[in-house]
Amino acid sequence: MGALETLEARGFVKQLTHDEEIRAALGDGPVTFYIGFDPTADSLHVGHLVQVMAMAFLQRAGHRAVAVVGGGTARVGDPSGKTELRQMLSEEQIGTNTAALKRQLARFISFDDGRAELADNASWLMELGYISFLRDIGRHFSVNRMLAAEAYKQRLEKGLSFIEFNYQLLQAYDFLQLHRTHGCRLQVGGDDQWGNIVAGVDLIRRLEATQAWGLTTPLLTTASGAKMGKTARGAVWLDAEKVSPFDYWQYWYNSDDRDVGRFLRLFTFLDEGRIAELEALTGPRINEAKRVLANEATTLAHGADAAAQAEAAAQAMVGSQASDDLPTHEVHEEAPLYVLLADSGMAKSRGEARRLVKQGGVRLQGEKVVDAEQVIVLADLAGDGVVLRVGKKRAVRLVGHS
Repeated sequence: MGALETLEARGFVKQLTHDEEIRAALGDGPVTFYIGFDPTADSLHVGHLVQVMAMAFLQRAGHRAVAVVGGGTARVGDPSGKTELRQMLSEEQIGTNTAALKRQLARFISFDDGRAELADNASWLMELGYISFLRDIGRHFSVNRMLAAEAYKQRLEKGLSFIEFNYQLLQAYDFLQLHRTHGCRLQVGGDDQWGNIVAGVDLIRRLEATQAWGLTTPLLTTASGAKMGKTARGAVWLDAEKVSPFDYWQYWYNSDDRDVGRFLRLFTFLDEGRIAELEALTGPRINEAKRVLANEATTLAHGADAAAQAEAAAQAMVGSQASDDLPTHEVHEEAPLYVLLADSGMAKSRGEARRLVKQGGVRLQGEKVVDAEQVIVLADLAGDGVVLRVGKKRAVRLVGHS
């Protein structure tokens, strides 16, 4: 099976600019391709993983990846898929975010032996002269055509800044620059990037008299209709300081039954035979497939040891046994239970903590809590501590610390 056929079979392909040419090129020999990530935060999140895994699968098929961290385009802000102007970041913050993203990408793709390269588009965009850029690049873009793009039409209703309007030119120039310096022939991105990718393909055709290609991946939602990588508690980040490996493992384990097969194809490297076996499980046995999904996904993001510890913590949570594997919150003085719920991160606020208790969703050492004002003293938390649970999916170990 060729590289494109593998991507299609696993659900990575939404649109192609040149189906037959891309299929032939990816089947014939190494192709240099790129995927860009703007460093608008100091971590990638699960919503980025479709592009990250597409990059990893293409590299495993023998193709060369250029991972572009948009230190330059982050200073502008991409309007694609956005309803409001993105917050402008300082140069210091962009630099910090760029370094963090580079470290995370290295967990999924190999940079050994020239198989992949990291590039920061600030290295070429920041040197551009405004007048020369407009003359050499801007003249190839039709304002009418740009305004017809879905990304811009959505923003025109609320207002589109001139700085954002330039984003398509900059992304197209990225593709041109990478084509000239790295021999890059293919750009891969989310389907909301289709207009920007096509603009780059067209720019290369005009200026280099050669054909480049574009491939977009679908914008995923879960079976319940929720945006991929979003929960009631916020984004599911790959940074262990933002989302612990335990919570990351839980995110995948708590996948909707209808999503398990699809997620195994997109977010693990398991072969189709093994996925088909897991996908065929029904009833309570589907939890085995979810366990495999959670372990594989967590291993990729955080390593095998973190995945094993997260699974052990999940088992301890089910049994309401205090264990070092569980996320731990130190308690330094006696406090009402609703305070500990909020302070440990099990509730967003003390008000929400009270509501959770009132709704019967909180258990302490397996026993339902009926009084949010119940005071927990340090003596109650001696030894290994106690397990505080909210619902069936979240737990924390409370330990006393005098």
